[in-house]
Amino acid sequence: MDTLLYAIEDDAVVALPVLEPVAKAGNGLYQGLELGVYSMMRTFEHCKFLHLEQHLARTRQSMQRLGWRYTWNESCLRRCLDTVCDGAPFAEMRVRFDVLAAPGVALGTQSRELISLTAFTPPEPGLYERGVSVMTTAAIQRDDPLVKAASFVTRRHGIEASAPRAYEHLIVDADGAILEGLSSNFYAMRQGVLYTAGDKVLEGVTRRIVLQCARELAIPVVLNAPRLNAVEQFDEAAISSSSRGLLPVVSINRQAVAQGAPGPLVCALRTAYDDYVSNHVCRAV
Repeated sequence: MDTLLYAIEDDAVVALPVLEPVAKAGNGLYQGLELGVYSMMRTFEHCKFLHLEQHLARTRQSMQRLGWRYTWNESCLRRCLDTVCDGAPFAEMRVRFDVLAAPGVALGTQSRELISLTAFTPPEPGLYERGVSVMTTAAIQRDDPLVKAASFVTRRHGIEASAPRAYEHLIVDADGAILEGLSSNFYAMRQGVLYTAGDKVLEGVTRRIVLQCARELAIPVVLNAPRLNAVEQFDEAAISSSSRGLLPVVSINRQAVAQGAPGPLVCALRTAYDDYVSNHVCRAV
């Protein structure tokens, strides 16, 4: 089975049954639950994480912004993550942890804390060499960009299904600003300067590293959202996420970005990001 599901009960991890058809339905794994907040990440070297503490802090912030009084045991969550990842049969895995809005009774548990693991295969190297093509959408916006709400995953599925050949969909607001991807952050480079939205977007853990790497490479960073009507002026573009790292974007809505190939700034940033990862991954405890 490619999916494992657990609940945290009484400071211990408990395996929950997963029906294979449900697991293959993506977010169908969470049907019948009152969704709350979540975080998604990948492991490295089997059971190591990159800045797990930042994922936890973002989850804590999300609960606070929703006005929840729920108290969780982060030390216990760390121990449970380490236990299930260490014992998982996958070389590397995508890890999602949820704090539900109500107990997961539909799954047979009174817990509000779930962990799911799925086998993870990194994007093929050719994607980094060729870059990817993306589309844009104005059909969805985050209710609160500082809340990583699990309901957003459900809402985005219809958009992803509408154009399955697009590697990612970029969210554009009413003013034509490119904010972020459905599951990524977005960057555009022009005349040696990196542009990315400074607000109205999720505070990506990978994004924070990319911006740090840019400054260390002396690449100026401007926290203004790139404009959709200025794509022809982009010299380079990229998206980032925990599972992808930094990935070049070579066309937007079938319009080529510059020469339609990855450029030098994105390649330099990707190398710096990969070096950063190799020096900072560690186990959950």
